[in-house]
Amino acid sequence: MKEFELVKKIGQELSGEEVRAAAARALGVKADKVGATRVVRRSIDARQDVLYRYRIEAFREGEEVPEYTLPEYKDVHDAPEVGVIGAGPAGMFAALKLLQLGLKPVILERGKDVHRRKVDMATLSTTGVVDPDSNYCFGEGGAGAFSDGKLFTRSSKRGDIREVLYQLVRFGASEDILIDAHPHIGTDRLPVVVENIRHCIEEHGGEYHFECRVTEIIRHSGLDLSRHSGLDPESQPGYEVIAGERTFRFDRIILATGHSARDIYELFHRNEWAIEPKGFALGVRVEHPQWMINQARYHGKYQPFMPTAEYSFVTQVEGRGVFSFCMCPGGILVPAATTDKSVVLNGMSNSARNSKWANAGVVVQVEPEDVPEEYAQYGVFSVLYFQRDVERKMYMYSRSLVPRDSQGRPLEKVNLLRAPAQRMMDFCRGVVSKDLPKTSYHPGAVSAPLHELLPACVSMRLRHAFPFVGNKLIKGYYTNDALLLGVESRTSSPIRIPRDPETLEHAQLPGLYPCGEGAGYAGGIVSSALDGINCAVKAAE
Repeated sequence: MKEFELVKKIGQELSGEEVRAAAARALGVKADKVGATRVVRRSIDARQDVLYRYRIEAFREGEEVPEYTLPEYKDVHDAPEVGVIGAGPAGMFAALKLLQLGLKPVILERGKDVHRRKVDMATLSTTGVVDPDSNYCFGEGGAGAFSDGKLFTRSSKRGDIREVLYQLVRFGASEDILIDAHPHIGTDRLPVVVENIRHCIEEHGGEYHFECRVTEIIRHSGLDLSRHSGLDPESQPGYEVIAGERTFRFDRIILATGHSARDIYELFHRNEWAIEPKGFALGVRVEHPQWMINQARYHGKYQPFMPTAEYSFVTQVEGRGVFSFCMCPGGILVPAATTDKSVVLNGMSNSARNSKWANAGVVVQVEPEDVPEEYAQYGVFSVLYFQRDVERKMYMYSRSLVPRDSQGRPLEKVNLLRAPAQRMMDFCRGVVSKDLPKTSYHPGAVSAPLHELLPACVSMRLRHAFPFVGNKLIKGYYTNDALLLGVESRTSSPIRIPRDPETLEHAQLPGLYPCGEGAGYAGGIVSSALDGINCAVKAAE
Protein backbone atom coordinates (compact mmCIF):
# COMPACT_ATOMS: atom_id res chain seq x y z
CA MET A 1 0.00 0.00 0.00
CA LYS A 2 1.16 3.52 -0.80
CA GLU A 3 -0.28 6.89 0.12
CA PHE A 4 -0.12 9.76 -2.33
CA GLU A 5 -1.66 13.20 -2.76
CA LEU A 6 -3.76 14.59 -5.57
CA VAL A 7 -4.64 18.26 -5.86
CA LYS A 8 -7.70 19.57 -7.69
CA LYS A 9 -9.26 22.97 -7.99
CA ILE A 10 -12.55 23.13 -6.11
CA GLY A 11 -15.29 22.54 -8.63
CA GLN A 12 -13.24 20.13 -10.75
CA GLU A 13 -14.20 16.46 -10.61
CA LEU A 14 -11.73 13.90 -9.27
CA SER A 15 -12.01 11.23 -11.97
CA GLY A 16 -11.41 7.52 -11.48
CA GLU A 17 -8.95 7.40 -14.39
CA GLU A 18 -6.91 10.21 -12.89
CA VAL A 19 -6.78 8.48 -9.50
CA ARG A 20 -5.81 5.18 -11.08
CA ALA A 21 -3.00 6.75 -13.11
CA ALA A 22 -1.62 8.54 -10.05
CA ALA A 23 -1.89 5.33 -8.02
CA ALA A 24 0.11 3.46 -10.68
CA ARG A 25 2.87 6.07 -10.47
CA ALA A 26 2.91 5.91 -6.68
CA LEU A 27 3.07 2.10 -6.67
CA GLY A 28 5.52 1.88 -9.56
CA VAL A 29 3.27 -0.45 -11.57
CA LYS A 30 1.17 -0.31 -14.71
CA ALA A 31 -2.38 0.96 -14.35
CA ASP A 32 -3.88 -2.49 -14.90
CA LYS A 33 -1.93 -3.77 -11.88
CA VAL A 34 -3.57 -1.26 -9.52
CA GLY A 35 -6.12 -2.83 -7.19
CA ALA A 36 -8.26 -0.71 -4.87
CA THR A 37 -7.90 3.01 -4.19
CA ARG A 38 -9.67 5.07 -1.55
CA VAL A 39 -9.67 8.66 -0.37
CA VAL A 40 -8.70 8.86 3.30
CA ARG A 41 -8.55 12.63 3.75
CA ARG A 42 -9.83 15.75 2.01
CA SER A 43 -8.80 19.26 2.98
CA ILE A 44 -9.11 22.76 1.54
CA ASP A 45 -6.00 24.72 0.64
CA ALA A 46 -6.78 28.39 -0.05
CA ARG A 47 -3.30 29.81 0.29
CA GLN A 48 -3.20 30.71 -3.42
CA ASP A 49 -5.68 28.97 -5.72
CA VAL A 50 -8.63 27.38 -3.93
CA LEU A 51 -7.83 23.67 -3.96
CA TYR A 52 -8.93 20.36 -2.57
CA ARG A 53 -6.02 18.24 -1.37
CA TYR A 54 -6.83 14.54 -1.38
CA ARG A 55 -4.76 11.93 0.43
CA ILE A 56 -5.35 8.60 -1.24
CA GLU A 57 -4.37 5.03 -0.41
CA ALA A 58 -3.45 2.78 -3.32
CA PHE A 59 -3.20 -1.03 -3.27
CA ARG A 60 -1.62 -3.38 -5.78
CA GLU A 61 -3.78 -5.92 -7.55
CA GLY A 62 -4.48 -8.77 -5.14
CA GLU A 63 -3.23 -6.83 -2.11
CA GLU A 64 -5.52 -7.04 0.91
CA VAL A 65 -7.37 -3.84 1.70
CA PRO A 66 -7.77 -3.37 5.47
CA GLU A 67 -11.28 -2.34 6.43
CA TYR A 68 -12.54 -0.85 9.68
CA THR A 69 -14.94 -3.28 11.32
CA LEU A 70 -17.96 -1.72 12.97
CA PRO A 71 -18.54 -2.97 16.52
CA GLU A 72 -21.28 -5.46 17.27
CA TYR A 73 -23.79 -4.80 20.02
CA LYS A 74 -24.89 -7.57 22.37
CA ASP A 75 -28.32 -8.23 23.79
CA VAL A 76 -28.08 -6.93 27.37
CA HIS A 77 -31.68 -7.18 28.57
CA ASP A 78 -30.61 -9.45 31.44
CA ALA A 79 -27.01 -8.28 31.78
CA PRO A 80 -25.42 -6.50 34.77
CA GLU A 81 -26.33 -2.81 34.91
CA VAL A 82 -24.10 0.26 34.74
CA GLY A 83 -25.54 3.69 35.53
CA VAL A 84 -24.81 6.41 32.95
CA ILE A 85 -25.71 9.89 34.16
CA GLY A 86 -26.07 12.18 31.16
CA ALA A 87 -27.08 11.52 27.54
CA GLY A 88 -24.60 13.77 25.78
CA PRO A 89 -21.76 12.48 23.57
CA ALA A 90 -19.83 10.98 26.50
CA GLY A 91 -22.88 9.23 27.91
CA MET A 92 -24.17 7.97 24.56
CA PHE A 93 -20.85 6.51 23.44
CA ALA A 94 -20.20 5.05 26.89
CA ALA A 95 -23.58 3.30 26.56
CA LEU A 96 -22.76 1.99 23.07
CA LYS A 97 -19.46 0.63 24.35
CA LEU A 98 -21.22 -1.05 27.27
CA LEU A 99 -23.47 -2.84 24.76
CA GLN A 100 -20.39 -4.15 22.98
CA LEU A 101 -18.97 -5.36 26.30
CA GLY A 102 -22.16 -7.13 27.34
CA LEU A 103 -23.28 -4.69 30.04
CA LYS A 104 -26.65 -2.95 30.34
CA PRO A 105 -26.50 0.87 30.28
CA VAL A 106 -29.18 2.62 32.31
CA ILE A 107 -29.11 6.25 31.17
CA LEU A 108 -30.47 9.00 33.42
CA GLU A 109 -30.97 12.30 31.60
CA ARG A 110 -32.23 15.44 33.35
CA GLY A 111 -33.71 16.85 30.13
CA LYS A 112 -36.13 15.62 27.49
CA ASP A 113 -35.69 13.55 24.37
CA VAL A 114 -34.17 15.34 21.41
CA HIS A 115 -37.48 16.20 19.73
CA ARG A 116 -39.32 17.50 22.79
CA ARG A 117 -36.23 19.59 23.55
CA LYS A 118 -36.91 21.64 20.43
CA VAL A 119 -40.15 23.00 21.88
CA ASP A 120 -38.38 24.29 25.01
CA MET A 121 -35.58 25.82 22.95
CA ALA A 122 -38.06 27.63 20.75
CA THR A 123 -39.74 29.00 23.87
CA LEU A 124 -36.36 30.03 25.26
CA SER A 125 -35.48 31.99 22.10
CA THR A 126 -38.83 33.74 21.75
CA THR A 127 -39.75 34.48 25.38
CA GLY A 128 -36.47 34.40 27.27
CA VAL A 129 -37.90 31.86 29.75
CA VAL A 130 -35.27 29.26 30.65
CA ASP A 131 -36.22 25.70 31.57
CA PRO A 132 -33.27 24.71 33.79
CA ASP A 133 -33.53 21.07 32.70
CA SER A 134 -34.34 21.43 29.00
CA ASN A 135 -32.42 23.96 26.94
CA TYR A 136 -29.49 24.25 24.53
CA CYS A 137 -27.20 22.50 27.03
CA PHE A 138 -29.43 19.94 28.75
CA GLY A 139 -31.42 17.14 27.15
CA GLU A 140 -30.77 14.17 24.91
CA GLY A 141 -27.62 14.71 22.87
CA GLY A 142 -26.26 17.32 25.27
CA ALA A 143 -24.94 20.69 24.09
CA GLY A 144 -23.53 19.05 20.96
CA ALA A 145 -26.92 18.02 19.56
CA PHE A 146 -27.83 21.60 18.67
CA SER A 147 -24.54 22.98 17.43
CA ASP A 148 -22.65 22.78 14.19
CA GLY A 149 -21.77 19.19 15.00
CA LYS A 150 -18.07 19.81 14.49
CA LEU A 151 -16.10 16.61 14.86
CA PHE A 152 -12.53 17.89 14.57
CA THR A 153 -10.26 16.83 17.40
CA ARG A 154 -6.56 16.54 18.06
CA SER A 155 -7.13 14.03 20.84
CA SER A 156 -5.97 10.93 18.94
CA LYS A 157 -4.10 9.73 22.05
CA ARG A 158 -7.46 9.17 23.75
CA GLY A 159 -8.34 6.31 21.43
CA ASP A 160 -9.34 5.36 17.92
CA ILE A 161 -11.34 8.26 16.49
CA ARG A 162 -12.77 5.92 13.86
CA GLU A 163 -14.81 4.20 16.57
CA VAL A 164 -16.74 7.45 16.94
CA LEU A 165 -16.93 8.55 13.31
CA TYR A 166 -17.93 5.18 11.85
CA GLN A 167 -20.69 4.75 14.41
CA LEU A 168 -22.00 8.25 13.67
CA VAL A 169 -22.18 7.27 9.99
CA ARG A 170 -23.94 4.03 10.97
CA PHE A 171 -26.60 6.11 12.74
CA GLY A 172 -27.18 8.59 9.94
CA ALA A 173 -24.28 11.03 9.51
CA SER A 174 -22.82 11.62 6.05
CA GLU A 175 -19.85 9.47 5.03
CA ASP A 176 -18.01 12.72 4.29
CA ILE A 177 -17.11 12.94 7.97
CA LEU A 178 -14.78 9.96 7.47
CA ILE A 179 -12.48 11.91 5.12
CA ASP A 180 -12.97 15.63 5.72
CA ALA A 181 -10.19 17.39 7.57
CA HIS A 182 -12.77 19.43 9.50
CA PRO A 183 -15.84 17.16 9.53
CA HIS A 184 -19.24 18.34 10.69
CA ILE A 185 -22.76 16.94 10.73
CA GLY A 186 -25.08 19.94 11.13
CA THR A 187 -27.84 20.91 13.53
CA ASP A 188 -30.53 19.68 11.14
CA ARG A 189 -29.07 16.14 10.99
CA LEU A 190 -27.73 15.61 14.49
CA PRO A 191 -31.11 15.05 16.20
CA VAL A 192 -31.84 12.11 13.87
CA VAL A 193 -28.41 10.61 14.60
CA VAL A 194 -28.98 11.01 18.35
CA GLU A 195 -32.44 9.44 18.15
CA ASN A 196 -31.09 6.49 16.14
CA ILE A 197 -28.44 5.88 18.81
CA ARG A 198 -31.18 5.78 21.46
CA HIS A 199 -33.24 3.31 19.46
CA CYS A 200 -30.21 1.04 19.09
CA ILE A 201 -29.45 1.15 22.81
CA GLU A 202 -33.05 0.42 23.76
CA GLU A 203 -33.46 -2.37 21.21
CA HIS A 204 -30.45 -4.16 22.68
CA GLY A 205 -31.74 -3.88 26.25
CA GLY A 206 -30.43 -0.56 27.51
CA GLU A 207 -32.71 1.91 29.28
CA TYR A 208 -33.31 5.65 29.00
CA HIS A 209 -34.96 7.68 31.75
CA PHE A 210 -35.73 11.27 30.68
CA GLU A 211 -36.64 14.20 32.94
CA CYS A 212 -34.61 12.39 35.56
CA ARG A 213 -32.34 14.98 37.20
CA VAL A 214 -30.01 13.46 39.76
CA THR A 215 -30.31 15.23 43.10
CA GLU A 216 -28.27 12.90 45.32
CA ILE A 217 -25.80 10.05 45.12
CA ILE A 218 -25.51 7.97 48.27
CA ARG A 219 -22.61 5.62 48.70
CA HIS A 220 -23.15 2.43 50.70
CA SER A 221 -20.73 -0.26 51.72
CA GLY A 222 -22.06 -3.73 51.05
CA LEU A 223 -25.34 -2.61 49.46
CA ASP A 224 -26.82 -5.73 47.88
CA LEU A 225 -26.52 -5.03 44.19
CA SER A 226 -25.96 -8.62 43.12
CA ARG A 227 -29.18 -8.62 41.11
CA HIS A 228 -27.91 -5.65 39.12
CA SER A 229 -24.19 -6.33 38.91
CA GLY A 230 -23.55 -10.03 39.36
CA LEU A 231 -20.84 -9.13 41.88
CA ASP A 232 -20.38 -10.12 45.50
CA PRO A 233 -22.25 -7.42 47.46
CA GLU A 234 -19.80 -7.64 50.37
CA SER A 235 -16.79 -6.84 48.19
CA GLN A 236 -18.22 -3.94 46.22
CA PRO A 237 -19.46 -0.51 47.30
CA GLY A 238 -22.90 0.38 46.02
CA TYR A 239 -24.61 3.62 45.11
CA GLU A 240 -28.16 4.81 45.42
CA VAL A 241 -28.91 7.50 42.85
CA ILE A 242 -31.84 9.73 43.77
CA ALA A 243 -33.64 11.49 40.92
CA GLY A 244 -36.77 13.21 42.21
CA GLU A 245 -39.05 10.46 43.51
CA ARG A 246 -37.11 7.71 41.76
CA THR A 247 -34.23 5.71 43.21
CA PHE A 248 -31.75 3.67 41.19
CA ARG A 249 -29.08 1.32 42.53
CA PHE A 250 -25.76 0.72 40.80
CA ASP A 251 -22.33 -0.54 41.71
CA ARG A 252 -20.79 1.30 38.74
CA ILE A 253 -21.65 4.80 37.53
CA ILE A 254 -20.33 6.74 34.55
CA LEU A 255 -20.86 10.41 35.40
CA ALA A 256 -21.20 12.32 32.11
CA THR A 257 -23.24 15.36 33.07
CA GLY A 258 -21.71 18.07 30.83
CA HIS A 259 -19.93 21.36 31.53
CA SER A 260 -23.01 23.25 32.74
CA ALA A 261 -24.34 20.86 35.42
CA ARG A 262 -23.37 23.10 38.33
CA ASP A 263 -25.67 21.26 40.74
CA ILE A 264 -23.54 18.11 40.34
CA TYR A 265 -20.49 20.00 41.57
CA GLU A 266 -22.53 21.22 44.53
CA LEU A 267 -23.61 17.62 45.21
CA PHE A 268 -19.98 16.53 45.32
CA HIS A 269 -18.99 19.41 47.56
CA ARG A 270 -21.90 18.73 49.92
CA ASN A 271 -20.74 15.14 50.28
CA GLU A 272 -17.12 16.25 50.79
CA TRP A 273 -16.00 14.44 47.64
CA ALA A 274 -13.01 16.02 45.93
CA ILE A 275 -13.48 18.60 43.19
CA GLU A 276 -11.06 21.33 42.15
CA PRO A 277 -11.17 24.63 40.24
CA LYS A 278 -9.73 24.71 36.73
CA GLY A 279 -9.22 27.27 34.03
CA PHE A 280 -11.70 27.92 31.24
CA ALA A 281 -12.02 30.48 28.45
CA LEU A 282 -14.24 33.55 28.40
CA GLY A 283 -15.04 36.08 25.73
CA VAL A 284 -17.62 37.03 23.12
CA ARG A 285 -19.40 35.65 20.10
CA VAL A 286 -18.16 37.42 16.95
CA GLU A 287 -20.58 37.63 14.04
CA HIS A 288 -19.55 38.70 10.53
CA PRO A 289 -21.54 38.68 7.33
CA GLN A 290 -20.59 35.32 5.82
CA TRP A 291 -19.61 36.92 2.50
CA MET A 292 -16.84 38.80 4.29
CA ILE A 293 -15.33 35.59 5.64
CA ASN A 294 -15.72 33.93 2.22
CA GLN A 295 -13.85 36.76 0.54
CA ALA A 296 -11.17 36.88 3.22
CA ARG A 297 -10.45 33.16 3.34
CA TYR A 298 -10.60 32.64 -0.43
CA HIS A 299 -8.65 35.85 -1.20
CA GLY A 300 -11.48 37.33 -3.21
CA LYS A 301 -11.89 34.18 -5.34
CA TYR A 302 -15.01 32.80 -3.69
CA GLN A 303 -17.61 31.23 -5.96
CA PRO A 304 -21.07 29.95 -4.89
CA PHE A 305 -20.08 26.31 -5.53
CA MET A 306 -17.24 26.52 -2.98
CA PRO A 307 -17.69 25.37 0.62
CA THR A 308 -18.75 28.10 3.02
CA ALA A 309 -15.52 29.46 4.47
CA GLU A 310 -14.50 29.01 8.08
CA TYR A 311 -11.61 30.28 10.13
CA SER A 312 -9.61 29.60 13.24
CA PHE A 313 -6.78 31.40 14.95
CA VAL A 314 -4.81 31.45 18.15
CA THR A 315 -2.49 34.10 19.48
CA GLN A 316 -0.98 35.19 22.77
CA VAL A 317 -1.56 38.45 24.61
CA GLU A 318 0.34 39.04 27.84
CA GLY A 319 0.82 35.40 28.66
CA ARG A 320 -2.69 34.16 27.92
CA GLY A 321 -4.08 32.49 24.84
CA VAL A 322 -6.68 34.30 22.77
CA PHE A 323 -8.35 32.02 20.25
CA SER A 324 -11.39 31.33 18.14
CA PHE A 325 -13.70 28.64 19.41
CA CYS A 326 -16.61 26.67 17.92
CA MET A 327 -16.65 28.52 14.60
CA CYS A 328 -20.01 28.21 12.80
CA PRO A 329 -19.83 29.19 9.12
CA GLY A 330 -23.23 29.98 7.66
CA GLY A 331 -24.63 29.73 11.18
CA ILE A 332 -26.78 31.48 13.74
CA LEU A 333 -26.42 32.51 17.37
CA VAL A 334 -28.55 30.94 20.09
CA PRO A 335 -29.16 31.54 23.82
CA ALA A 336 -27.30 28.91 25.87
CA ALA A 337 -28.26 29.95 29.40
CA THR A 338 -29.19 27.13 31.79
CA THR A 339 -30.50 29.32 34.61
CA ASP A 340 -32.58 32.48 34.74
CA LYS A 341 -30.99 35.92 35.08
CA SER A 342 -28.02 35.11 32.87
CA VAL A 343 -27.12 35.71 29.23
CA VAL A 344 -24.94 33.12 27.50
CA LEU A 345 -24.46 32.67 23.75
CA ASN A 346 -23.50 29.75 21.56
CA GLY A 347 -23.44 29.14 17.82
CA MET A 348 -24.93 26.50 15.55
CA SER A 349 -25.33 25.82 11.84
CA ASN A 350 -27.15 23.38 9.61
CA SER A 351 -25.38 20.90 7.37
CA ALA A 352 -25.67 23.28 4.39
CA ARG A 353 -24.15 26.16 6.37
CA ASN A 354 -26.25 28.55 4.34
CA SER A 355 -27.22 31.45 6.63
CA LYS A 356 -26.04 35.00 5.90
CA TRP A 357 -23.78 35.07 8.95
CA ALA A 358 -20.58 33.52 10.22
CA ASN A 359 -20.02 33.36 13.97
CA ALA A 360 -17.37 32.11 16.34
CA GLY A 361 -16.47 32.41 19.96
CA VAL A 362 -13.35 34.47 20.46
CA VAL A 363 -12.18 33.84 23.98
CA VAL A 364 -9.35 34.41 26.42
CA GLN A 365 -7.89 31.71 28.60
CA VAL A 366 -8.71 32.40 32.25
CA GLU A 367 -6.74 30.54 34.92
CA PRO A 368 -7.73 30.34 38.59
CA GLU A 369 -5.06 32.91 39.47
CA ASP A 370 -6.69 35.41 37.06
CA VAL A 371 -9.93 35.44 39.03
CA PRO A 372 -10.33 38.56 41.23
CA GLU A 373 -9.28 38.15 44.85
CA GLU A 374 -12.79 38.58 46.23
CA TYR A 375 -13.72 35.19 44.79
CA ALA A 376 -11.17 33.40 46.96
CA GLN A 377 -13.83 33.15 49.69
CA TYR A 378 -15.69 30.62 47.51
CA GLY A 379 -12.86 28.11 47.55
CA VAL A 380 -13.26 25.43 44.89
CA PHE A 381 -16.15 27.39 43.38
CA SER A 382 -14.11 30.55 42.83
CA VAL A 383 -13.80 30.15 39.05
CA LEU A 384 -17.36 28.87 38.64
CA TYR A 385 -18.85 31.83 40.54
CA PHE A 386 -16.69 34.20 38.53
CA GLN A 387 -18.12 32.65 35.34
CA ARG A 388 -21.66 32.86 36.74
CA ASP A 389 -21.33 36.53 37.72
CA VAL A 390 -20.12 37.58 34.26
CA GLU A 391 -23.18 35.90 32.75
CA ARG A 392 -25.44 37.66 35.28
CA LYS A 393 -23.79 41.00 34.56
CA MET A 394 -24.77 40.71 30.91
CA TYR A 395 -28.37 39.96 31.91
CA MET A 396 -28.58 42.84 34.38
CA TYR A 397 -27.28 45.32 31.82
CA SER A 398 -29.87 44.22 29.27
CA ARG A 399 -32.58 44.35 31.92
CA SER A 400 -31.56 47.86 32.99
CA LEU A 401 -32.48 49.19 29.55
CA VAL A 402 -36.13 48.16 29.84
CA PRO A 403 -38.27 51.28 30.52
CA ARG A 404 -40.33 50.99 33.71
CA ASP A 405 -43.14 52.86 35.40
CA SER A 406 -43.00 54.44 38.86
CA GLN A 407 -43.78 51.04 40.40
CA GLY A 408 -40.84 49.40 38.65
CA ARG A 409 -43.04 47.49 36.21
CA PRO A 410 -41.77 47.17 32.61
CA LEU A 411 -43.60 49.44 30.16
CA GLU A 412 -42.97 47.08 27.26
CA LYS A 413 -42.53 43.37 26.84
CA VAL A 414 -38.99 42.46 25.80
CA ASN A 415 -36.90 39.33 25.72
CA LEU A 416 -34.56 39.64 28.69
CA LEU A 417 -32.03 37.39 27.00
CA ARG A 418 -31.12 40.22 24.64
CA ALA A 419 -27.35 40.26 24.36
CA PRO A 420 -25.18 43.27 25.15
CA ALA A 421 -23.36 43.98 21.89
CA GLN A 422 -20.82 46.31 20.30
CA ARG A 423 -19.26 46.74 16.89
CA MET A 424 -15.73 45.32 16.77
CA MET A 425 -13.77 48.52 16.13
CA ASP A 426 -15.91 50.44 18.62
CA PHE A 427 -15.09 47.78 21.23
CA CYS A 428 -11.37 48.14 20.62
CA ARG A 429 -11.60 51.94 20.76
CA GLY A 430 -13.74 51.92 23.92
CA VAL A 431 -16.73 53.59 22.23
CA VAL A 432 -20.35 52.51 22.64
CA SER A 433 -21.83 51.77 19.22
CA LYS A 434 -24.49 54.23 18.07
CA ASP A 435 -26.27 51.48 16.17
CA LEU A 436 -25.85 47.76 15.60
CA PRO A 437 -25.90 45.66 12.43
CA LYS A 438 -28.50 42.96 11.98
CA THR A 439 -27.83 39.77 13.89
CA SER A 440 -28.95 36.15 13.67
CA TYR A 441 -29.48 36.11 17.45
CA HIS A 442 -33.26 35.77 17.80
CA PRO A 443 -33.71 37.36 21.27
CA GLY A 444 -31.99 40.46 19.89
CA ALA A 445 -29.07 42.67 20.88
CA VAL A 446 -28.69 45.97 22.72
CA SER A 447 -25.85 48.44 22.32
CA ALA A 448 -23.58 48.16 25.35
CA PRO A 449 -20.08 49.01 26.60
CA LEU A 450 -18.85 45.43 26.34
CA HIS A 451 -15.31 46.70 26.83
CA GLU A 452 -16.40 47.63 30.37
CA LEU A 453 -18.84 44.79 31.09
CA LEU A 454 -16.26 42.09 30.42
CA PRO A 455 -13.62 41.42 33.08
CA ALA A 456 -10.61 43.69 32.55
CA CYS A 457 -8.23 40.76 31.97
CA VAL A 458 -10.47 39.53 29.14
CA SER A 459 -11.40 42.89 27.61
CA MET A 460 -7.80 44.10 27.42
CA ARG A 461 -6.58 40.99 25.62
CA LEU A 462 -9.46 40.96 23.14
CA ARG A 463 -8.88 44.62 22.33
CA HIS A 464 -5.27 43.78 21.46
CA ALA A 465 -6.13 40.60 19.57
CA PHE A 466 -8.78 41.80 17.11
CA PRO A 467 -6.59 44.35 15.25
CA PHE A 468 -3.72 41.85 15.18
CA VAL A 469 -5.91 39.14 13.64
CA GLY A 470 -7.24 41.57 11.03
CA ASN A 471 -3.80 42.90 10.09
CA LYS A 472 -1.73 39.72 10.26
CA LEU A 473 -3.94 36.63 10.06
CA ILE A 474 -7.30 37.23 8.31
CA LYS A 475 -7.46 40.24 6.02
CA GLY A 476 -10.70 42.13 6.49
CA TYR A 477 -11.52 40.47 9.84
CA TYR A 478 -11.08 43.70 11.84
CA THR A 479 -14.10 45.73 10.79
CA ASN A 480 -16.95 47.67 12.33
CA ASP A 481 -19.34 45.49 10.32
CA ALA A 482 -18.49 42.69 12.74
CA LEU A 483 -20.65 42.46 15.86
CA LEU A 484 -19.45 41.28 19.28
CA LEU A 485 -22.10 39.83 21.60
CA GLY A 486 -21.65 38.88 25.23
CA VAL A 487 -21.03 36.48 26.62
CA GLU A 488 -19.34 33.28 25.39
CA SER A 489 -18.57 31.52 28.67
CA ARG A 490 -19.46 27.82 28.37
CA THR A 491 -16.26 26.83 26.58
CA SER A 492 -15.38 24.20 29.18
CA SER A 493 -16.05 23.36 32.79
CA PRO A 494 -14.57 25.67 35.46
CA ILE A 495 -14.44 22.63 37.78
CA ARG A 496 -12.58 19.35 37.46
CA ILE A 497 -13.68 16.16 39.19
CA PRO A 498 -10.37 14.39 39.79
CA ARG A 499 -9.93 10.75 38.90
CA ASP A 500 -7.20 8.13 38.99
CA PRO A 501 -5.27 8.25 35.69
CA GLU A 502 -5.17 4.46 35.45
CA THR A 503 -8.57 3.30 36.71
CA LEU A 504 -10.44 6.53 35.76
CA GLU A 505 -12.34 6.25 39.06
CA HIS A 506 -12.80 9.09 41.50
CA ALA A 507 -10.22 8.61 44.24
CA GLN A 508 -12.86 8.48 47.00
CA LEU A 509 -15.54 6.66 45.03
CA PRO A 510 -14.64 3.23 43.67
CA GLY A 511 -16.83 2.38 40.72
CA LEU A 512 -17.70 6.01 39.90
CA TYR A 513 -16.12 7.32 36.70
CA PRO A 514 -16.12 11.13 36.15
CA CYS A 515 -16.33 11.50 32.39
CA GLY A 516 -16.33 13.99 29.52
CA GLU A 517 -16.55 17.78 29.52
CA GLY A 518 -18.39 18.05 32.82
CA ALA A 519 -15.59 16.30 34.67
CA GLY A 520 -12.94 18.39 32.90
CA TYR A 521 -11.52 15.69 30.61
CA ALA A 522 -12.80 16.60 27.14
CA GLY A 523 -13.54 19.56 24.91
CA GLY A 524 -15.95 18.65 22.14
CA ILE A 525 -18.12 15.91 20.65
CA VAL A 526 -15.36 13.50 19.61
CA SER A 527 -13.10 13.90 22.64
CA SER A 528 -16.13 13.51 24.93
CA ALA A 529 -17.25 10.39 23.06
CA LEU A 530 -13.76 8.89 23.31
CA ASP A 531 -13.65 9.62 27.03
CA GLY A 532 -17.03 7.91 27.43
CA ILE A 533 -15.72 4.86 25.59
CA ASN A 534 -12.63 4.73 27.81
CA CYS A 535 -14.69 5.01 30.99
CA ALA A 536 -17.01 2.23 29.80
CA VAL A 537 -14.01 -0.05 29.24
CA LYS A 538 -12.75 0.64 32.77
CA ALA A 539 -16.20 0.10 34.25
CA ALA A 540 -16.38 -3.26 32.48
CA GLU A 541 -13.01 -4.26 33.91
